[in-house]
Amino acid sequence: MKVVSFLDALRGSGLAAAASLLVVMPAHGVVQDITATFRPDPSNPMVNEFVNTTPQSGVCPGHIKDYCEKNGLFTIRTGELQAASSGPIAANHEDPRHGAMWKVPSEWRDLQVVHSETGQSETVQVRIAGIGHRFDIRPSVGVWGQPGLAWNQAWRNAPAPCQGVDYFAASSFFVLFFWLVPENAGVCNRVPGLPITQMWYGHTEYAYGLRTPNPLTMASGEYTGSLNYSIGPGGDFDFGDIMIPNDNVLTFNFTLTVDHHLKVEVPPGGNRIQLEPQGGWQGWLQSGRKPARLFHDQTVNLWASSQFKMSLECGDPLGNTCSVRNVAGHQVPLDIAVTLPAGISDGSGRPVSRLPLRLDGSGTQLFQPSRYIDRKPSTLHFEIQADGVSQMLDQDSGNVYSGTATVVWDSEV
Repeated sequence: MKVVSFLDALRGSGLAAAASLLVVMPAHGVVQDITATFRPDPSNPMVNEFVNTTPQSGVCPGHIKDYCEKNGLFTIRTGELQAASSGPIAANHEDPRHGAMWKVPSEWRDLQVVHSETGQSETVQVRIAGIGHRFDIRPSVGVWGQPGLAWNQAWRNAPAPCQGVDYFAASSFFVLFFWLVPENAGVCNRVPGLPITQMWYGHTEYAYGLRTPNPLTMASGEYTGSLNYSIGPGGDFDFGDIMIPNDNVLTFNFTLTVDHHLKVEVPPGGNRIQLEPQGGWQGWLQSGRKPARLFHDQTVNLWASSQFKMSLECGDPLGNTCSVRNVAGHQVPLDIAVTLPAGISDGSGRPVSRLPLRLDGSGTQLFQPSRYIDRKPSTLHFEIQADGVSQMLDQDSGNVYSGTATVVWDSEV
């Protein structure tokens, strides 16, 4: 929370190891932590997005970095998720489930992340956008040769609906490959031209896509949530009926951190306000013409990346606003209003221009930036209207009226 206090109507405050035969252990669940952070960037004030801070591994950082950055993809390579054939794989089998197949959760799924203190809930969307392995095989990688398709091209180029990324490495007995998976894709599979006696996946690599909420509508702090994917025949990650995984659940634990910026800067001397008529006091002094109003417009600089509210506190309240008073106790109302920079709207979505600040906070309970506001000028308008001015001038000549007002910018909406 940032507070600026105004004295005399304004006071400043203000992400190829050698493989061995896989031993399938009891399932306990593979866990992957996904982290993302939002901090406003003064150099890119129009970019209001989370940055994925999860360490990457595999093909995105190592082989297809530009493609992944352009398409918002991230890859993770893990040795925790493995699989092994439960028996031989027949040559030229017709049912994809009887060999090497992949069906992954390529559709977007929703999960809720919840603020650790307020309980505020937001929606994150995630999908699996690619799949790959290092697989070891017996008798040799040459079993994948088919008429018109060399064994190495079988893995460099993906079968539909999957899409290859020209990533491939191999020896006589193992292959590393990776394929992209379009949204809502079905099964991708490869059929050997010769029988396979043994096959196992020493590691699994997957790409995922994220859709995160608008951070400008979120409170500062941490939001957490989890998404579980089932693994195994008929599961979310389905490798067929022959390739049996070592685990049956992949859990994504999400932590989204929001670090907002709210700052108000009062220029030197801007904490003391002198109210005067338009053009000064000459009209009154020379011709006795009463001023229509006394006023002062004070500019302050504002930084804001999230919702905030404003409120008013007065040293000497009068009705729903502040006042100024002379030594004899005579009191007149002091009206205070605010104009905020373009890019900030009120609770109804309207621009903020000369919006009154009141002691009960009505009308100023919510302001919403549509982008990061980076040191943009705002204006506080101080005014004594005609009736109050007339009363003041009817008092003894030379009277001094003074008062205090505190304007509060508060991020705790």
